This record gives sequence, structure tokens and C-alpha cells, in this order.
Amino acid sequence: MPQILGMARDIKKSAQESTEIKDVSSSDDVANFLEKAGKLGKSTAGNGGLIFALDATMSRQHTWDQAQQIQGSMFDAVGKTGGLDVQLVYFRGFGECRASRWVADTSDLRTLMTGIEVRGGQTQIGKVLSHARKEAKKKNPINPNRSRVDALVFVGDAMEENVDDLCNKAGQLGLLGVPCFMFQDGHDPVTEQAFREVSRLSNGAFIRFGSGSAARLAELLRAVASFVAGGAAALEASSSREARLLLEQMK
Repeated sequence: MPQILGMARDIKKSAQESTEIKDVSSSDDVANFLEKAGKLGKSTAGNGGLIFALDATMSRQHTWDQAQQIQGSMFDAVGKTGGLDVQLVYFRGFGECRASRWVADTSDLRTLMTGIEVRGGQTQIGKVLSHARKEAKKKNPINPNRSRVDALVFVGDAMEENVDDLCNKAGQLGLLGVPCFMFQDGHDPVTEQAFREVSRLSNGAFIRFGSGSAARLAELLRAVASFVAGGAAALEASSSREARLLLEQMK
């Protein structure tokens, strides 16, 4: 299994010391996202675990500023939820794939994420899925009866790998109870087909985003994060429209 590299040396020392470490696709896709998210962690306790993975290859350069704003909004939504451990993973360049430590306070990871610059290279989605599978086999440090990972969110615009290999890994994640929520930046049909299969086989969901999606996607992810962290009670306490939609899907 390819080894995920450690965090870059330019992460703030304080962060190292304090941590372990245009539109949503369609109404059907959103409903599917909410329905699948509603199946996460219903009878578990303790901090949930979410891997947030990014494609930072050169193909995203022309929309990178916009994408960073959207990704930042999504990341903030997770950070404000509380009761959730997050790990940032990204790939770019020639075989460069890095994973942060698990953190409960995502502010330093958000700073790192928004400082990432794109570099030319092939996609490495297979490495991300393999890493998620490895992490999912670890025990949650808060609740040993729970997996380290409850869900994977991936944001990217391309797929340049063997789709059957990705599907095999996605199926394994599904068996481990780790749904993959695949967010597509753009409209490439080959990428969409691959992302849809990965999400289907892992019991996750597929969502496309664009210039007008930031607020809606942030709310969707916040609803998912709230449920992973605190179950249905956390959603019932929320005034979010997305949280109410999620609760309706759970009934």
C-alpha cells in the first residue's frame, strides 16, 4: 500500500504541539447525500472522525481561488460543529500525497489548506482511499468500539487512474462503514462516472459544485458533521434547513 507522507515542515510549530497530528448537482443528488449521511454513526459515542481530502493538481489552477473559497467554507463548517476529529489529506505534483495529524480544532488546518498551491501531476485518488482504509481499521481513541474514521469527503475535478481499482477500494471502505462523499469541481463526464461509482460502492453520495454552491455545500457538510459528532440529537438542536432535511431523511 502506498505510504502517505507526513505533514509539510512549514506547519506552524504551535499547531504541531497542540494537535495530533455554481450549483449543487440536482435535487436528487442532494437528497441522496442527505439520506446517505443520515446513516452515519447513529448508535455510537465519542468524537467522530472525518477525512477531508483535496486534489491540488494543476488542472484545478484556473478555478483554484474560487475552489479554495468553497473548500474553506466547507472546512469552517466542520470546524464549528465540535465533537469531531478531522484529518486533511491532499495530493499534487509527482507522487506527493500528504496527511495531517488528526485534530479537533481545525483552524490551523484551514490555514494550511488555503495556503496550498497547485502543482502539476496525476491524480492519486487511490492513495487517498487506501489511506482512509488504513485509518478506518484503527480504533477511535475516545471510543474503542468505534472506528477511527466515520466518513471521507473528497474534492477534485479529475480522475486519471484505473477506475476498477478505485471501485475495489471504495467497496472495501463501504464494508468498513466509511462512506465517501465525492464533490466534483467541474463537469468532466469520465470523472463524474468514476466519482458516482466510488460514492455508490462506499454507500456515500456524489455532489457537483460551482460558483454558487459554497453556502449550500457548507450547510450540507455541517449537517453531516453534526450527525457524525453528536447523532440525531445534534441535528434536532440545529436551526439549519439542511439539518431538518437530514432529519426528515432519517425518519
